[in-house]
Amino acid sequence: MEINDIIKPENKVYGKTPVLKDAVMHYCPGCSHGTVHKIIAEVIEEMGIQDKTIGISPVGCSVFAYNYLDIDWQQAAHGRAPALATATKRLMPDKYVFTYQGDGDLASIGTAEILHACNRGENIVVIFINNAIYGMTGGQMAPTTLIGQVTATTPYGRDVKLNGYPLKITELLAQLDGTCYVTRQSVQTPGAVRKAKRAIRKAFENSMMDKGTSFIEVVSTCNSGWKVSPVEANKWMEENMFPEYPLGDLKDR
Repeated sequence: MEINDIIKPENKVYGKTPVLKDAVMHYCPGCSHGTVHKIIAEVIEEMGIQDKTIGISPVGCSVFAYNYLDIDWQQAAHGRAPALATATKRLMPDKYVFTYQGDGDLASIGTAEILHACNRGENIVVIFINNAIYGMTGGQMAPTTLIGQVTATTPYGRDVKLNGYPLKITELLAQLDGTCYVTRQSVQTPGAVRKAKRAIRKAFENSMMDKGTSFIEVVSTCNSGWKVSPVEANKWMEENMFPEYPLGDLKDR
């Protein structure tokens, strides 16, 4: 059998979406960002909207998304991506506009921006990566850090009396009239990846139907920040993150 017989279209099992650039991803082994990038790119390709999509990334690990997705990008100041997305979508309502934000960004310095954008019902998509830690800057406690979780700034574990409770920002946003679709997904198994991909596609479709804001939380791992292996990180996430941040749709209007 010759090589040309093997690479015939009918023998093709998988092909990388052209929306993903050829750049080698720099993320730590086991990081959820790469998987989420992949399914966003696949959704954009399948919907045929590569030239109509604008991504907005702020500060943190999520800022590097522009290295990997071949679409138009804007960079926002820390936490301000929803405000920039609001302006972009209102100026260009025919574009698919989404933000890509981490928990230290969205649920901390950007709390006001995300609350007000969702309350106004801006027709944007928000993809929220929640790994319960500041991954890029040294593993400090984030608003979503679990009670008792050890971080660089909570070496004895998060203490409610000192640090307060984990912020369930997704539940808060689901209560606002401006949100049309609020869901919590993960990407640690093939089945979970498929569910997350369907959620992202639904969110993009909603953004062009004047329904309001679609918000997708992806419960994720940060094995470097958590100081465990990628395999152990997935197990820790399932045993500790999922009870605090249960998966599934919170709102679908």
